[in-house]
Parts: sequence; C-alpha cells; structure tokens
Amino acid sequence: MKERRKNLINFTQKIGYDILVAFEPENLFYLTGFWGEAIAILEKGEKTTIIAPELEVGRAMEESENCKVITGERGVGLISTLVAKIKKNKVCTDCNDFSVMNTLKKSVPKIISSTEPFYNSRIIKDEKEIKILKKGSKIIDEMFEICCNKLKVGQKESELQTILMNYAMEQQMFDTGYKSTLNPLIIAGGPNGALPHAQVTQRKFRTGDLIVVDLTLRYKGYVSDSTRTFAVGKISQSAKEAYEIVKESQRLGLMAVKPNANCKDVDFACRKYIEEKNYGKYFIHSTGHGIGLEVHEVPTVSYRSETQLKENMAITVEPGIYIPNKFGIRIEDSLIVKQKPVVMHKFTKDLVTI
Repeated sequence: MKERRKNLINFTQKIGYDILVAFEPENLFYLTGFWGEAIAILEKGEKTTIIAPELEVGRAMEESENCKVITGERGVGLISTLVAKIKKNKVCTDCNDFSVMNTLKKSVPKIISSTEPFYNSRIIKDEKEIKILKKGSKIIDEMFEICCNKLKVGQKESELQTILMNYAMEQQMFDTGYKSTLNPLIIAGGPNGALPHAQVTQRKFRTGDLIVVDLTLRYKGYVSDSTRTFAVGKISQSAKEAYEIVKESQRLGLMAVKPNANCKDVDFACRKYIEEKNYGKYFIHSTGHGIGLEVHEVPTVSYRSETQLKENMAITVEPGIYIPNKFGIRIEDSLIVKQKPVVMHKFTKDLVTI
C-alpha cells in the first residue's frame, strides 16, 4: 500500500496537482484497502484520510490500511467534510458526477476531474495483485472442469449458470456487478453464442451445439476473466474448422504479447490469421482488454491502441468468430505481461466435446 500511494501522489504531481481524492469504490479500495461508500484523500506527507458515513466507519477502520477514518454525514455531509479539508489546494479527483463537481468547484476552484493518476498506477500490477489474479484464475479453471462434468443435453443455460455460481460463491468468488449485463456469467448455446455479450436464457442445450462459457468474476476485489467453448455431441465440420481457426488465432496473439510490444500488434496477430481464413467479418470485437479492479480497464488491446505493453500489466487475449443464427466461438485467457507471458488459465484449449 505504501508503494501504491507513492506512485499515486507522483502521478498526481506530474499533472500539476497536490491532492488526490477518490470517490469510485475501485480507486478507494486501491488506495486504502477498503471497498465501500466513502471518500479518500491522499496528500504527500500526510496520512491517508477516509471520510465515511457512520454506517461505514466501523468497516472502514477494520479493513483499511494505515488510514485515518473520520465521520461525515451521508450524502451532502460527506462533500462538506471533504471541502473543509481540501479547499485551499490543487486537487485531482476521479469524481465524474456533474452535480458533485459543480458543488466542489464553488469552494475548491483548483479542482479537476481525471482518472489519469489512478489508471497510470493501477495499470502495472504488484506482486500481491498478481497473486490474487492467479488464484481467481485457478478457481475459474475449476469451474470449466465443472462444465465438463455437469453440462448435458436438455439443460438450460440458466441451470448451468446456477451450478457454476454456487461453486464460485463457495470459493469466495463473486459477480463483478458489470452494468451492461443482467447476469453474472455468459453462457450461450447454439445460435445464442453468436452474440458476444449474450444474456443467459432458458434455452436448452442440444446435440450439435457449441456453447460459449465466459466466466468473469471477482476474487478479493480483482477480476479474472476467461472463456472456453464446448461442443455438445457431434458438431458440423464448419464449426470444427472455425474452432481450430480461433484456437490458432489466440495462440498467435499470446505469442505477440511481450514488454514494449504495441497492443495493436497483438490485435493484428489474432485478426490477420482469422482474416486469412476468410472469417474476418465474423470477428466483431477487439482482441482484449486490461483487467484488475474493473472488468475492462486500460490497456485496450485493439487495432486503435497505441499503448505499449509493460511488464506486469494484466490483459486478456480473446479472439472469436460469430456466425449469426448459427454459433459463436471464443477462447480467452487472462495473462500477465512478461518476456514470456504468464497465462493464468491452465484449462485446455482443445475442443472439449460433452
């Protein structure tokens, strides 16, 4: 935590500000070790301060690391307490609420909204974070093994999700709360698999289906993310061929990951192979993204990205092919960028037939 705070204040000073204020729970957690309803203040040479409503104070004191915890009235009261502590300083905050920022600017004229210090620090994972990500990935691999044992013809997508989430929660792994979906997982059989962000339905698995199982879950605050595609019984020759193309594309993408490589080069390695096999128009999303305290964070692994990979970044590589009304295929691993990337998922990428 000491090194994180040092990095955060250095990045804050580089953009010309003295104090960093965290509203977002991910940044609050990164800065303090506490995930909840509160505001954190970081200032060089001062103890990190958490302003929390009374209902959160006990937990904030228990879970935070080396922080001063003070009570503020919930809502407007927290803002008033914050203003009293920062009003004469140049302040950078991650707050993007228009109303709150307007209120703050009336009393703190030298305040800006920017996530730059947080993302610049969070993009490189420390050893504690990597250890947590590896453990989360191991649990996801165990869930793929459960798919092998429990997935069957006639089972609903929702039924498999229930089985998997029961196991995940037993392992202290939970839903990410990702706002763009109503379900904790993506389990998409047959034509539903052609929708990269398919919602879990009551559709029953059938012989000949390809089933996309995308497991994105949070362990001790950190998101692990992996996808495997399973076959149910005998599938078509075209589906088998498409699967092998995605598998090879992902292998080429993993080989392109190394420090100082551009993110767009990883995307190109995956996309070029799929295009050469005449499936380019069916690869309809970017190759990957950063993971950490959010499902999607920097860097973005796409053809637009100029970001250079650095050692200990955590990213996904997840090419796919999606044939409308027929099937979808995605193979995804989370990995740590090293000279030889550390792929955190060990479950086979050979096609598993149930």
